[in-house]
Amino acid sequence: MATCPTCSKSVDEVEDPGAAPYGNFINYYTFNPPENRLSLIPATLLRDLGHNDSREEDTLILDVGCNSGELSVAFYKHVVSDLTPPRRKVHLLGFDLDEKLIRRAQQTSPEHSNITFMHLDITQDTKQLQDYLRQHCCTHFHLCLCLAVTVWVHLNHGDSALLQLLSHLASISKHLLLEAQPWKCYRSAARRLRKLGRSDFDHFKTLKIQGDVAIHLKEHLEKHCGMQLIQSYGSTSWDRQLLLFRRT
Repeated sequence: MATCPTCSKSVDEVEDPGAAPYGNFINYYTFNPPENRLSLIPATLLRDLGHNDSREEDTLILDVGCNSGELSVAFYKHVVSDLTPPRRKVHLLGFDLDEKLIRRAQQTSPEHSNITFMHLDITQDTKQLQDYLRQHCCTHFHLCLCLAVTVWVHLNHGDSALLQLLSHLASISKHLLLEAQPWKCYRSAARRLRKLGRSDFDHFKTLKIQGDVAIHLKEHLEKHCGMQLIQSYGSTSWDRQLLLFRRT
C-alpha cells in the first residue's frame, strides 16, 4: 500500500512476488493467511466497541491496503458472526493502490452488498473516502484496519508521509487497529530489491523513525492525533503487535 505513480511495474510483472516494492504482493495471503490475525482478534470486537444491533446509523469498517481482499472478507465474517441478524448495517470498504488486486478482490469475493472494494492511493486522494462516508450519512469510520501497511508508505514516501497517513486515518476513524512492521521488515524489503538489481527505496537511508517503529507510531497517535491505546491483542506469528486505539 503506497504510491505507484507510473505503474511501470504492474503486480503481475514483478519477477519475485516477494519483492513487490509497494507491498502489492500477488500471493500475499498464501504466506500470511487471514487466520494469522483473526486468531488474535475476538469475534465480539464490534460489540466491544459499542456496536448496537438496534442503532439507526450504519457501522463502517475501513481496510487500508486490502490487497486482493481475502482478509477483508474474512474479517467481516469474523466480526459480524457475533451479531444478531439482520447485519445489513455493518459495511466494509477495502481499498488498495493496485488496480489488478482490486479487480481480483471484486471478482473473487462473494456477492455481498455490504463489502466494497475500491482502487485508491490514499497518499494522493482522500476524496473518495469522504464520498463513501457521505453516502452512508456518517462522519467517520467506526473501525479502521491498518495492517502491515506502514512500512510501504514509510519506505516510498518518508517520515512525514507516514505520520500524515496516521493523522488522516485518526481524523476519520473512531477506532484504529494498527499492525506496524518492525524495523527488520524494512531491511528485508530493501535487501530483496537489491537482490533483483533494482534501485533502493528513495527514503530508506534517510528515515529518522527507526528502531521500535510501533512505539514511535503509538506516541504520534497519542500525542498528536487524540487517540489512546486501549488494547493489545498480542503479536502475530511474524512478531507484529496488533494495537487497538480509540479516539478520545
